[in-house]
Amino acid sequence: MVIIMKPKIAITMGDPSGIGPEIIVKTINEGIINNYCLPIVIGDKNILAREIDNLEIDINLNLIESPDKAIPDKNLINIIDLNLLSYNHPYGKVDEKSGEAAFKYVEKAVEYAVSTEVSAICTAPLNKEALQLAGYKYPGHTEILAELTGTENYSMMLSCPDFKVIHLTTHIGLLEAIEKINPERTYEVIKLAHDTLKNGRNSKPKIAVCGINPHAGESGLFGFKEEEKKLLPGIDRAKLEGINVEGPLAADTLFYRAKRRDFDVVVACYHDQGHIPIKVLGLEEGVNITVGLNSGVIRTSVDHGTAFDIAGKNQSDHKSMETAIKEAVKLVRNY
Repeated sequence: MVIIMKPKIAITMGDPSGIGPEIIVKTINEGIINNYCLPIVIGDKNILAREIDNLEIDINLNLIESPDKAIPDKNLINIIDLNLLSYNHPYGKVDEKSGEAAFKYVEKAVEYAVSTEVSAICTAPLNKEALQLAGYKYPGHTEILAELTGTENYSMMLSCPDFKVIHLTTHIGLLEAIEKINPERTYEVIKLAHDTLKNGRNSKPKIAVCGINPHAGESGLFGFKEEEKKLLPGIDRAKLEGINVEGPLAADTLFYRAKRRDFDVVVACYHDQGHIPIKVLGLEEGVNITVGLNSGVIRTSVDHGTAFDIAGKNQSDHKSMETAIKEAVKLVRNY
């Protein structure tokens, strides 16, 4: 008889003043993910204890020193306690201590992932302003993970039930984003998308690239031929390697075609071009995936923010956290 070991997934608690701890407790308490993996929370016992009390649920914390001590028990939450915060830490506020803690949770999770003590990381949302207050000048999780793993060629991929989106640029202003797009980056991201989906047992993923300008420039009518200068050389290079890619295509109709399953993944040129369709079509089940990280580190995340306005009120929906953990397991097992 072959026994398949469930992968250990490190779940970082995110900003402790937001809904991250609540959705983690709800997800693990529901018990579904325990069928797929052994979840291990990287966070603070005091914060999780507070959430258990607020939610009035019957589940116990199991404090462990390392991932190998985790116990596969649906009545337990395995937690590696960094012991940074008190039980009475405030809800719903941008707080320096929250930013410090959120970074430390990710840092510890990466340490375990690089050493293969865990199979993947799933992150609850952090607050960028709190992160900055704590002295960590990163625009988000993606950039933190890239630096901690020493990765230069990486990208953010968003996944919803109908299709995936990968980005040429993310957390920078629009003018800077357009300036930074170039043929090399276009090719790199197409290749990342192709390789990621191929590793997921899609032997010939269908990829589409958004245009930068309205109607993809309309043959030079709009813009300054950015499509011809910045996108087409990278697309043509990918085609020469046998990658199934089309574009640049008008973004206003491309996402409709992707939802129709004409394409498996869309390459978006900038943050909102890719984020808005995903969040309209699948926020509750949206997953953020960091692709291309060194050392084979796998990271998924919920595709929503800290929701300070409902933190501590038992109003959060944990569906995205459950989906993100399942996606991490799929990536570990190559689907």
